[in-house]
Amino acid sequence: MNQSEFIKTITPFKDRLFRLAKRLLVSTEEAEDATQEVLVRLWNNREKLKSYSSVEALAVTITKNYCLDQLKSKRATEMRIVHSNYSDRQAGLLQQAEDRDSWDWVEKIIDRLPEQQKLIVQLRDIEEYEFEEIAKIMDMNETAVRVALSRARKTIREELKKLHSYGIKAN
Repeated sequence: MNQSEFIKTITPFKDRLFRLAKRLLVSTEEAEDATQEVLVRLWNNREKLKSYSSVEALAVTITKNYCLDQLKSKRATEMRIVHSNYSDRQAGLLQQAEDRDSWDWVEKIIDRLPEQQKLIVQLRDIEEYEFEEIAKIMDMNETAVRVALSRARKTIREELKKLHSYGIKAN
């Protein structure tokens, strides 16, 4: 596979890899590094890519595993992930429209979900993958994916109801 074939294969889903990495790692810089690392790994194995039924599924799996490894490594060394825009976002929440405010809360709730549920919500509701694709990426059966997604959505819905019905602003 030459460079132009590789670019043609990777370009359609490169942004999805970045968004997945950003959702997991939070930091834009770390997500860019992760995406670059995944692309390098794919390039180094470009001759084997044709043997995969879905290069995109492979790339998403590599991205997910790389990001989870990064998070485990950080936790092991007791480093904390800090969202680079956190303080700016907090200051701006008061001035944002209600729908944007709600989306910010949804993002925060998603960030607090267990890793598996967070990934499934990202892949299904944000990246719009099919359940079959998610099952392959997550190495789960489709029923387990559907159950995890249902639980994640229920948690999001309940947290939003708490916020709106009590007028409480969560941290």
